[in-house]
Amino acid sequence: MAVRSLWAGRLRVQRLLASTAAWDSKGWPLPFSTATQRTAGEDCRSEDPPDELGPSLTERALRVKAIKLEKEVQDLTLRYQRAVADCENIRRRTQRCVEDAKIFGIQSFCKDLVEVADILEKTTECISEESEPENQKLTLEKVFRGLLLLEAKLKSVFAKHGLEKLTPIGDKYDPHEHELICHVPAGVGVQPGTVALVRQDGYKLHGRTIRLARVEVAVESQRRL
Repeated sequence: MAVRSLWAGRLRVQRLLASTAAWDSKGWPLPFSTATQRTAGEDCRSEDPPDELGPSLTERALRVKAIKLEKEVQDLTLRYQRAVADCENIRRRTQRCVEDAKIFGIQSFCKDLVEVADILEKTTECISEESEPENQKLTLEKVFRGLLLLEAKLKSVFAKHGLEKLTPIGDKYDPHEHELICHVPAGVGVQPGTVALVRQDGYKLHGRTIRLARVEVAVESQRRL
């Protein structure tokens, strides 16, 4: 067995040497030789583009993108500055409107009160120290007519501006609209817990109570044994 294995190995060596000689005689490079590998590597490198073009193209693309982003930033900054300026103008305009509303909010009401003042002034002109005694009756009639006109004008002004007079006689006592002064015994036809007498009228402005009515409330009288 050993002789046979040795013989087989010798044959393989002879065949390898014969093939090598044949490749040398024809001038071909040996397979897997260093020269063959070097030539193949040079051929591969010759077909690939130079490495210097890669970074140049990338740098150019980044530069274009940076310029585009810079323009976008400038545009957004300009828009932001305009928005801030508009907001500031709106704030100032709103503040001015609020201040004007505080000052001139009752302008219409005051204008109507001026007419009431005119009526009152004309009424007081009828009463003077120089009026003669025989004209006192005529003077009182003028004053009375002037007061009636004044009351009618005031009611008209109040109704125009949403000012309502409270007349709670006979209504149930409400602490949100009435100020209790005292209790009085309930009379005939007067229910306990209701308003029996109004000492001072109350007022509402557009449904909101601005002055409570001062009232006396009826209570059930105690029986004596």
